[in-house]
Order: sequence, then structure tokens, then C-alpha cells
Amino acid sequence: MQNNSKIKQYWLAGLIFSMLPSVNVSAGNLEHAIATQVKTDIAAQQSQQQVDGLSEETTLMLAEYRDVLAQTESLQAYNDQLDSLVASQQAELDSIAQQLNNIETTQRDIVPLMVKMIEVMTQFVALDIPFLPEERQARVIELETLMSRADVTLAEKYRRILEAYQVETEYGRTIEAYQDELLLNDSTRTVDFLRIGRLSLYYLTLDGLEAGMWDAASQQWQVLSADYLQPIGQGLKVALKQLPPDLLVLPVHTVGGAQ
Repeated sequence: MQNNSKIKQYWLAGLIFSMLPSVNVSAGNLEHAIATQVKTDIAAQQSQQQVDGLSEETTLMLAEYRDVLAQTESLQAYNDQLDSLVASQQAELDSIAQQLNNIETTQRDIVPLMVKMIEVMTQFVALDIPFLPEERQARVIELETLMSRADVTLAEKYRRILEAYQVETEYGRTIEAYQDELLLNDSTRTVDFLRIGRLSLYYLTLDGLEAGMWDAASQQWQVLSADYLQPIGQGLKVALKQLPPDLLVLPVHTVGGAQ
């Protein structure tokens, strides 16, 4: 629209100049000049349009570049976070692998130890004073059977062995009264047993007429005098919580064998 207006202006100017007698300009030269100017203006307009198009394209490309740059920075931060996470997971895997190796080493070392612990307990029960012999021997046999079972974990086996040791340890800190069979002089009879820790083991017949104690040195029962019938009977009642704890005067075998 602007282009057409300029052409009209040039045409009017040419017409005016052609009507002026004092100007010696031929009509052909004027028209040529006007045409050249029109072409120049059109070319300038086209160039401006191209410049405007390039400017708009450049603006769009710049906006796209900035968007891509922002996405790149975001992806880089995300990748850095993933790298950190992967490194942490790898360190955890290395730690787990090391722990598994330690577990395998521990298993190889602990199995012989557990077998040895059972053997020691077997010998200890055999050499100890003979209280609750069936119960204690059954506990040892159960542990030996447990070690050969594949359906029981190593941790459970170890726990059961420690539990058995704890029971044996408790015997040394307690007193106990129970009834059981006593084999003496080729005769078996039911008697009351009194255990004072692991220090001494006594028996008292049910009729209260005979008492005795275990002699660790000779590995046999020793019949006591009637003077100890009442103290042993009193000790049985204390162990059964029928009497409050009290001082008991009982014979005890010392290391040298004296009482």
C-alpha cells in the first residue's frame, strides 16, 4: 500500500515537471529514474522483510536454545544425582559382599567351635556331681542331634548351645530339691535329692531315716550319720520354699577330701 502511494507521488511529480517549460528533462529519463527508485524501494522493503523474518527466526531460535540449555542443565543435575545414587548403591553392594564373605568365614570357624562346645559339655556332665543325670544327658544328646540337622540354621544351633550353657551355669548359683531314683548297694529306691549349687549333692530317704552325700573323690555315695538327717530335711524344705532361707549345717567335701 505504501509502495503504491510512492509510485503515485513520483507520477505526479513527473507530470508537474513535464508541464514546466524551464526544466530540460526528458520524459524518458524521468520515468527511468522513477522506475529505478521504485525498484530500489521495493528491494529495500523486501530486504527489510527478510531482515524482519530473520530477526523473528533468530528470536525463536534463541528461545529454543535457552529452553534446550535449561533442559540440558536439568538433565545434567539429574545425571549427577543418578551417578551419586549408583555410587552409593555400589558401595552398599561391596559392603554386602564383604559381609557375605565374613559370614562364610565365620561359619567355617564357628562350626568346629560349636562341636567342641558340645564335647566339653558332654565331658562336664559326666564328671560333674550326678544331679538330674537323665535331664542333662538328654540335653546334650539333643544338641548333638541338632548339629546334624540341615533344616536348622547355624544361628539357631548356636543359640541352643548357648542356652544349654546358661542352664548349666545357673545350676552353680541355685539350690534345688527333687525326687529321683537312687542306685545304692545294688538296690534302687526313690529318694529326695538336695543340690547346693555344684558344691554338694545329698539324698534323704522318703522315711527320713537315712541320708547321704556324693563323694566326688571316690565317685560314689557316702552314707551320713543321723546327725545330718534334720539339716538335710530342713534344706529340702528351704529349696522347696516351704521354709525361709536359713543357715544350714551340712557336710562338705573339700579339695583335700576332708569334711
